[in-house]
Amino acid sequence: MGLSHLTFSPNVSSRFCKHVFVCLWYFGLLANFAVGQESETDRLALLEFKARITHDPMGVTSSWNGSIHFCMWQGVTCGRRHERVTKLDLRSQNLLCGCNPPEVGRLRRLQDLRLNNNSISGQIPSNLSGCTNLLLINLYYNQLVREIPVQLATLSNLQVFGVRRNKLIGGIPPSFGNLSFLEVFDVTYNNLGGRIPDSFGQLTKLAVLEVDANRLSGIIPPSIFNLSSLITFDVGDNQIVGSLPSSLGITLPNLQFFTVAFNQFTGSIPVTLSNASNLRRLYFGGNKLTGKVPSLETLNRLEDFFINSNLLGTGGGNDLSFLCSLTNTSYLRKLAIDDNNLGGALPDCISNFSTTLSQLFLGKNKISGSLPIGIGNHINLGLLMASDSRLSGDIPFEIGRLAKLQSLDLSRNNFKGNIPTSLGNLTLLWVLYLGGNNLSGLIPSSLAECQNLQYLNLSGNNLRGSLPSELITRRLSFSPSHVDLSANLFTGGLSKEIGNWEYLEYFDFSQNLMSGGIPASLGDCSKLQYIAMRRNFFSGPIPSSLETLRGIEVIDLSNNNLTGVIPQFLESFKFLQLLDLSYNHFEGEKRKENTSSNLGNFLLNVSYQSLLKATNGFSSTNLIGAGSFGTVYKGILHDHGALLVAVKVINLSHHGASKSFLAECEVLKNIRHRNLVKVLTACSGADYQDRDFKALVYEFMVNGNLDEWLHSTPRSNEASQEQGNLSLIQRMNIAIDVANALEYLHHGCEIVIVHCDLKPSNVLLDDEMTARVGDFGLARFLLKQTQDSSTNQSSSIGVRGTMGYAAPEYGLGNEVSTYGDVYSYGILLLEMFTGRKPTNSMFKDGFTLHDFAKAGLQKQMNNIFDPVLLSEVETQETVRNHVPNQSPKKRPKIRECLSLILGVGVACSAEIPTERMNMDDVVTELHSIRRKLLETDIHEEALGTNTHKDALPGTS
Repeated sequence: MGLSHLTFSPNVSSRFCKHVFVCLWYFGLLANFAVGQESETDRLALLEFKARITHDPMGVTSSWNGSIHFCMWQGVTCGRRHERVTKLDLRSQNLLCGCNPPEVGRLRRLQDLRLNNNSISGQIPSNLSGCTNLLLINLYYNQLVREIPVQLATLSNLQVFGVRRNKLIGGIPPSFGNLSFLEVFDVTYNNLGGRIPDSFGQLTKLAVLEVDANRLSGIIPPSIFNLSSLITFDVGDNQIVGSLPSSLGITLPNLQFFTVAFNQFTGSIPVTLSNASNLRRLYFGGNKLTGKVPSLETLNRLEDFFINSNLLGTGGGNDLSFLCSLTNTSYLRKLAIDDNNLGGALPDCISNFSTTLSQLFLGKNKISGSLPIGIGNHINLGLLMASDSRLSGDIPFEIGRLAKLQSLDLSRNNFKGNIPTSLGNLTLLWVLYLGGNNLSGLIPSSLAECQNLQYLNLSGNNLRGSLPSELITRRLSFSPSHVDLSANLFTGGLSKEIGNWEYLEYFDFSQNLMSGGIPASLGDCSKLQYIAMRRNFFSGPIPSSLETLRGIEVIDLSNNNLTGVIPQFLESFKFLQLLDLSYNHFEGEKRKENTSSNLGNFLLNVSYQSLLKATNGFSSTNLIGAGSFGTVYKGILHDHGALLVAVKVINLSHHGASKSFLAECEVLKNIRHRNLVKVLTACSGADYQDRDFKALVYEFMVNGNLDEWLHSTPRSNEASQEQGNLSLIQRMNIAIDVANALEYLHHGCEIVIVHCDLKPSNVLLDDEMTARVGDFGLARFLLKQTQDSSTNQSSSIGVRGTMGYAAPEYGLGNEVSTYGDVYSYGILLLEMFTGRKPTNSMFKDGFTLHDFAKAGLQKQMNNIFDPVLLSEVETQETVRNHVPNQSPKKRPKIRECLSLILGVGVACSAEIPTERMNMDDVVTELHSIRRKLLETDIHEEALGTNTHKDALPGTS
C-alpha cells in the first residue's frame, strides 16, 4: 500500500509531519557531511601529492594552499555537484617527483589524468584501479619504472592509456584486452618485452595502437588485423617476426598511419594496401621484405612512404614501375626506397611528383641510367640522397634550381663530366657528397656561394687544378668543418690562406699531386682533429705553428718529401691517436735502446717509510683494489711535490708473487706507450718488522678501471664522471686504446711481450678517459717476434690468467702465445658492447659469451647489445633521425657499426688460435669502424628533420 492511500487524524498528521521534517533535515546533514568528508579526502590527497614534489620551477602548486578552495587550484578541475576532483592536468610543468604518486589513486571520481612531460619517477600507482571513472591516463615523457600494473585492467571505462617514453619493463598485460572502450594504447619508447597479447584482438574500438621502440617479439596476433577501427598501427623498432596478411588493406580500411619498421618481417608488401585510401604514412623500412613493390595509385593522401633497408626488387628493369603510381598524390613529402635490390633506370615520372616532396632517398640499389633533369622541379626538396648505385651521365645542371636543398649525396656512382656551376645557387646546402665518381675538371668557384656548407667530400674522382681562391679567401663566408678531397689529380700548392677555414675539423688532401710547403696558417685552424696529406709531393719542414692544434687526433703526412727535424711539440698532443710521418726525409735522434737490467731506470726513489706515509699506513680507506698477488692503495708522495700515485703492495705469502713482481718490473722498464700504465718506481726492501717488502708505484688513474665503469662497482676514490655511463664513442675509443697497447706489445717491442691477464679490471682510465693497460704480473717474453710463436723463455704451463678471459688452449697446458692475448681482447670487446661478463650465470654447459654474440649477430638480434648502450643509441637516433620519425638511414648505419665491432670480438675469441685476428688487423678494422661511426654522426646530423608523429589523440 502506498503513502497516498494512508489517512491520519489532524493531531497524528501534525506530529507525523514534524517527525518527517526532522528526519529529512537530519539525513540532509548526513549527506552534506558525507560529501564534505569525500571532498576533504581529495584535498588531502592533493596536498600529499604536492609534498612529494621536489622541484616545481613553474610554481604550479604554489596556489595549492588553504587560501582558496582546492577546486580552484591550478591544474585541478572538479565536478559541480559533488566538488570532487574529476581532472588533474599538470602536464609540461617540469615537475620533479622522486617517487610514485599513489595519492592520485585516492581521487575516486577522477576521469582525466595528465601528468605528461614531467620527471616523475617510481611505479605507476596500482591503486589508480580505484578510480573507476577514469577515461584518460597520460603519463608521457616521465621516468616511470617497473611493470604496467595489471590492476589497471579493471578500469572498465578507460579510453586512453598513454605511457610513451618511460622506463617500463615486463610485458603488456593480456588483461588489457578486456578494456572494451579502449581507443588509444600507446607504450612507445619503453623496455617492454614479450608478445602483443592475443586478447587485443577483442578491442573493437581501438583506433591507436603504438608499441614501437620496445623489445616485443613473436608474431602479431592475426585477430588484430581485423580491428577495422584502427587508424594508427605502429609496432616499429621491435623484434617482431612473421609476414603481413595479404588482406591488410581490406580488413583495416581506416588506416592512416602504418609502421612495421625495423623488425624482422618477411614476405611481400600486401597489394591490398591500395584499398586503405586514407593512408598518409607507410613505413616498412629495416625488415627482410622481398618481391615487387605494389602500385599505390589509389593512395591520394599519402605523405610518407619508406621501404628502405629491405630485400625488395630483383635488380631488373621493371623494379621501379611503382614510382609512377605516386604521382597521383598531391601530399607526398618523404620517399625512401634506398638500401634494397631495386634495379632499372629511374623513370621520368619522378619529375611529376608533388612539389611538396622534401626528402628523396634512392641510394644503395642497382638503379642505372641518368638522374632525370626534371628533378629540378622539386623546389621544396631538402634532401636528395642517391649514393651507392649505378647512376651515370652528367649531374643535371637543373639541380641548381633546388633552392631549399640542404643535403646532396651522389657519392659512389658513375657520374662523369664537370661539377655543375649551378650548385653555387644552393645557398642552404650543408652537405655535398660527390666522392667516388668519375667527375673531372675543376672545382667550380661558385661553391664559395654555399656559405652554409659544412661537409664537402669530392674524393675519388679525376678532379684537377687547385682549390679555387674564392673558397679560401672569403673569411667566414665559406668555412666548412669537414673537407675530403683525397684521391684526385689536384696540383700546385696549398694556399697560405687556408687558415681562414677556422671551423675546419677534418681535412683530407691525400693521394693527389700537391707540392710546396705545408702552410703555417694551417695552425690557425685550431679546431682541427684530423689531417691527412699522405702520398703527395709536399716538401719542407713541419711548421712550428701546428703546435696550436691541441685537439688533433690524427696526423698523416706519410709518403711526401718533408724534411727537417720532427717537432718535439708532437709529444704534447694529448689526444693524438695516430701519427704517421713515414717515407719522408726527416732527421733527428733515433730511439735509444734500454740496456739496463736493474731497477735504476725508474724515475723516483722511494722507501718503505715514504710509501707508508703516502698511503696513511696502508689504510683501508686508501684501498682501491685487490688481486691475487697484491693490494693497491691510493697515495700521495709528499716528498715528490704531492704526487698522486697508486701503490701496489705485493703479497709475498702468495705462491709466485715474487716471480710476478720481477716479471712486472722487467716488462715495465722495457716498454713505454701512451696506452700502458706508467710505472714510476719500485720498492724492494724490508718493513719495520724486517719482513720482505716489495711494491710498485704507478701514476694514479683518477677514473678507476674499465670493469667499474661497465658494471658500476663501488669505488673508494672519486670518479670524474658517473659510472656505468660510458657512451658509444667512449667505448669505441677505449677499445682502440687497448688494441693499440696490445699491438705495441706484440709487434712494436724489441721482444714480443704477452700480457697473459687482459681483462676490464686491468684496463685503467686516466683523467681524459684514455685507457691504459696495467698489471703485467703474468706477462711473458717470447723469443720470436711472430704471432704463431709456440715457444718462450720459460714454460707457461700453469698460467691461466683469469677465468672467462684466459684462452681455452691455456687450460690444456699449451704454451703462451700472442693468440692468447687476442682471445682475451675479443672477450673484453664483447663484454664492453654486450654488457655481459664472460662469467655470467647464463654462460654454462659449454655456451660462452663468444657463442652468445655470434648467434646474436647471425640472427640480427638487438638484445645482444648492452641495454645502457642501446638506450643511448636509441635516444640519439630519436633526437636526430629516428626512423620512421625522420631519416631512415641513421639506424642501420649505427647498428651496422655495432655489429662490425662485435664481429671483431667474435673473430678474436675464436676457439682455434690460428683462426683469430692479428692485433695489427684489429687496430686497422677498429679505426675504420670508428671513422664510419663518426662519418655516420656527421652525415646524419646533416639530415635532421621534424618528427612525423602527431600528439596523442585527446591529450593535446
